[in-house]
Amino acid sequence: MKAIQNIEEYNQLIANSNNTPVLLDFYADWCGPCQTLLPTVEKLSKEYEGKVTIQKVNIEAVPELATLHKVRSIPNLVFIKNEKVVNTHIGLASEADLRTNLDTLSN
Repeated sequence: MKAIQNIEEYNQLIANSNNTPVLLDFYADWCGPCQTLLPTVEKLSKEYEGKVTIQKVNIEAVPELATLHKVRSIPNLVFIKNEKVVNTHIGLASEADLRTNLDTLSN
C-alpha cells in the first residue's frame, strides 16, 4: 500500500483516478489504534486492487492534507468517489464494516 508523501501526490492521485474510488487512511506512527487497523487496510488494498485505490497518509508528514480533509482524530478513513468525499469513518473499523463501505464505493 502506497503512502502519499506530499500534496502534489494527492492532487495527482485524485486527478488521475479515472472514476476509480479512493480510500485514504490518515494515521500517525505513534497511534495505537492506527497500527491496529493498518494490517486490515493493507489486506483490503490488495483485495480491492483495480476497484478502489487505497493509500495511507501520515498526518505528521503531510499535515496540509490532514487539514484539507478536516482530520481531527485518527485513525480517520476518507472515502472519495468522483473527486468528492462521500463518507468518512473515525476510529477503529471492523474488516466487515470496511468491506461494506468499499463495496458501496466501488459500485
